[in-house]
Amino acid sequence: MNKFIARPGIYFMGAIVLDAGVNFGIFSRNATEMTLQIFEHSDDCEPCFSYKLDKNINKTGDIWHVYLEGMDEGYYYGWIVDGPFDMKLGHRFSSDKLLIDPYAKCITPKNGCPKSPRKGLILDTRTYNWSEDMKPKNEFRDSIIYEMHIRLFTANKNSGVTHPGTYKGLIEKIDHLKDLGITAVQLLPIFEFDEEDVVGTNPITGEKLKNVWGYNPIGFYAPTSNYLSGDRKVLGKLGGHVVEFRQLVEALHRVGIEVILDVVFNHTGEGNEMGPIISFKGLDNSVYYILEKNKMYYSNYSGTGNTVNCSHTVVKELIINSLRYWYGQLNVDGFRFDLAAILGRDSTGKWIGDLSLLKDIADDPVLSGAKLIAEGWDAAGGYYLGEFPCGWAELNGKFRDTIRRFVRGDMGQVQDLATRLVGSPDLFRKFGRRPYHSINFVTSHDGFTMWDLVSYNKKHNHANGEYNKDGENHNNSYNHGIEGDTLDPTIIKLRKRQMKNYLVILMLSQGVPMILMGDEMAKTQQGNNNAYCQDNEMNWINWDRLGEFRDIYRFMKNMIAFRKDHQALKRAHFFTDTDIDGDGYKDITWHGIRACTPDWSHYSKSIAFMIDGGDTREIQEEDNDIYVALNSYHEPLIFELPILKNGKKWYRVVDTYLEDDFLEDPIIVKRKKHLVHPKSSIILISK
Repeated sequence: MNKFIARPGIYFMGAIVLDAGVNFGIFSRNATEMTLQIFEHSDDCEPCFSYKLDKNINKTGDIWHVYLEGMDEGYYYGWIVDGPFDMKLGHRFSSDKLLIDPYAKCITPKNGCPKSPRKGLILDTRTYNWSEDMKPKNEFRDSIIYEMHIRLFTANKNSGVTHPGTYKGLIEKIDHLKDLGITAVQLLPIFEFDEEDVVGTNPITGEKLKNVWGYNPIGFYAPTSNYLSGDRKVLGKLGGHVVEFRQLVEALHRVGIEVILDVVFNHTGEGNEMGPIISFKGLDNSVYYILEKNKMYYSNYSGTGNTVNCSHTVVKELIINSLRYWYGQLNVDGFRFDLAAILGRDSTGKWIGDLSLLKDIADDPVLSGAKLIAEGWDAAGGYYLGEFPCGWAELNGKFRDTIRRFVRGDMGQVQDLATRLVGSPDLFRKFGRRPYHSINFVTSHDGFTMWDLVSYNKKHNHANGEYNKDGENHNNSYNHGIEGDTLDPTIIKLRKRQMKNYLVILMLSQGVPMILMGDEMAKTQQGNNNAYCQDNEMNWINWDRLGEFRDIYRFMKNMIAFRKDHQALKRAHFFTDTDIDGDGYKDITWHGIRACTPDWSHYSKSIAFMIDGGDTREIQEEDNDIYVALNSYHEPLIFELPILKNGKKWYRVVDTYLEDDFLEDPIIVKRKKHLVHPKSSIILISK
């Protein structure tokens, strides 16, 4: 039996390693008894040391605390919490559960112990040296974000890595990311989660479904052990997954790539009233969650069974401290907040925006340098795009929908397309925000891949075991004649061209572009637009497609490079509609098949615009003028080009219709008009 000397301790949250022992602190307002249990090994069912706290000497306010002298890192721990089990008051205390500390920086995988299936690992975070790891601190407006999943990126055997599906496996593929030209990876959730919390099997293959995306966290501090390179049960004294995650951050930073975490604070993996008691439910259910009038039930703004009470002071403190830990100690560069609209609601569900936790995060002195990105909607019907406080960028769902409809060939899209191209000032000009607060995207993990977007009219989610009822029904997609895979070369060529048209619009729009993992090699999920539970070849990156779709990869890489080379595409301010340099053209002008005469009608399926490279206040050296013509009509159109002054000529860089779709050495355009083929885009620059 290990012997430790228990002292009263202080009210610091979590397990904090000090020079001569460890201080433990945990919140519970309504608990009547609190017992700390210590374990030597992660799979021990019985503790090696247990200490029942005295509320007269081990409690300050609502914080229970104890200091164990003689203890060091490497032990495992959890809390036995007793109190009333009273549904009328929303209390779910249960003394037969070992609860995870919400501040635990390591959480073990499940074991076979009914009472203690998971534990926290005591970790001394002071021991890691970040002295040589420097945040890239890329300007937000210069960012190219690559949304990705750590496991799915390298899980396939043809990834060629030594450690597939792990933190280390991603390190082995950093050269691919660097070559593509992205500046930041946005990692799908890495908070600890339970892969096995999805019920059911794949009705097609019979395989057990898994929670592969990880959008059901059970703690807000601990990196998941699901991506550990070795035995997940052998975390080691320092927590192997914490060490390997830190190594990943360092490796990405060395090549100038930032790390943005997709964080889930709006709900937890404890589910609804039928779900398990893992941590928050057993610690103080009525504080940590928003409950219905009948407090047996949970308000479900997240669509997953429960909603975290983000307006409560204790919960706010937990979330902000978690963000500070990831940003300040694990050295990540920013966060993308899942269903962030919930963080802007009060305990009654009312949107309070600038008075909410969202404002506290944006104004936090530690997080002031972090990139903050919000998903501006939730599952309770909240859609607050453009309403977030100053300091927040937002995923621009309107950009996605409009660009999809325009490229598909829908009528009535041109006017809104123009608004999205210039950074969505209707949404982001207010509150002192800038164009780069619009995160522009065509595809994300939640929906079709870009290749499936041009290959399917309908979702095909039967493998998820929900009778194809899950996932988005309104995808604004088009299969171009055949649903799914085809050997028809004409259709394949058209689908590739449509992908390139998406990329032209994405990379030339004001704002920050985000691309989906695998789109650079035309990743397909066979029409599944909600592959959250598919840990298999359907969802893994198929690296063989990098050779098969080399033209798509090359085009995306070139468009990223083109965007980087032209400051006029990354403006720090919205267009002014004025002629700053006196050359006769405003900072942006709109055109149709006749110069300076755009067709804004409902029936129009084409638009052209010219960005004046000299009309900007933030660029020291004059940029090229850039002319873009977008034709989503089914017939060719001839566009009259704007007349250039001072001896300048137009040079063609891009024509998505041609085999030589991107020219590193642009060719001169000798005529005053330019043919734009059906379903095609062109880019010209002045020289």
